[in-house]
Amino acid sequence: MTQPNPVSCSVEERRTDEISVLAVSGTVDMLTAPKLEEAIRAAAKSSPAGIVVDLGAVEFLASAGMGVLVAAKQDLGEAVRFAVVADGPATSRPLKLVGIDEVVDLYPTLDEALTALTT
Repeated sequence: MTQPNPVSCSVEERRTDEISVLAVSGTVDMLTAPKLEEAIRAAAKSSPAGIVVDLGAVEFLASAGMGVLVAAKQDLGEAVRFAVVADGPATSRPLKLVGIDEVVDLYPTLDEALTALTT
């Protein structure tokens, strides 16, 4: 019996002016959500004006990943603006179905999220 491939998730951070952009790819579930949570915490330590979590390359977003996004929004408070890029059935649809779009600002593109956070 072969072991299944481990679930993979990668998070890469880059800075656009005063905004920290976290590009997430792969699967965000209960095994990989802590990686996203730590990346958001690390980004916040650099005192950005805002943090954008770009889920454009995410293939599967589980409730654990959604929970990380809501917790990050609450933890950052008013000090750091927070937005999520989500478009399509793997990310945007589940976020909207459970009402996270009412708590966290969602944008279909990174450009739209950056514009919203810098104006």
